[in-house]
Amino acid sequence: MPGAGKSTIAEGLEPKGYEIINMGNAVREEAKKRNLESTRSNLGKLMLDLREKNGPGAIAELITPKIESSSSHVILVDGVRSNDEIQVLRKFGTVKLLAIHASTDTRFDFLQKRGRSDDPQTKEHFEERDTRELGVGISNSIALSDYAISNIGLTKDELVESAFKIIQSWVK
Repeated sequence: MPGAGKSTIAEGLEPKGYEIINMGNAVREEAKKRNLESTRSNLGKLMLDLREKNGPGAIAELITPKIESSSSHVILVDGVRSNDEIQVLRKFGTVKLLAIHASTDTRFDFLQKRGRSDDPQTKEHFEERDTRELGVGISNSIALSDYAISNIGLTKDELVESAFKIIQSWVK
């Protein structure tokens, strides 16, 4: 779910040599192409519109050019939201899914501190975003993940190190 720590892990693993592709950034890039301001409302509507027009795997389709042009044999995709997106990614190789759990209060706090233009600043906006994410199938992907980390009481370093160990075990 948004704010659980996925991007924190990605940022922490990039210096360890992993290539990171962020699906939310793909939506932000698409918004820029369409001359849309990267607001919470615009990005949420665009994400739903892309899925409605191009199918439930549409956001994963946005990142396929980056995957195809990559020379890395391991790519970490930050922000998978549905099993349909996972099916798109499987066209390129083995896919393992790492779910990150955090409480509602922890996620809201993280998002408020992160300060991205589309981050919710009120509980109402936060709940609205969670409802949208659940509507596209994120709970199914979380339920079917290969491994899950509970991001409760962990430091950033502990969270990143936990993810690193799991991913290393998959790569071997």
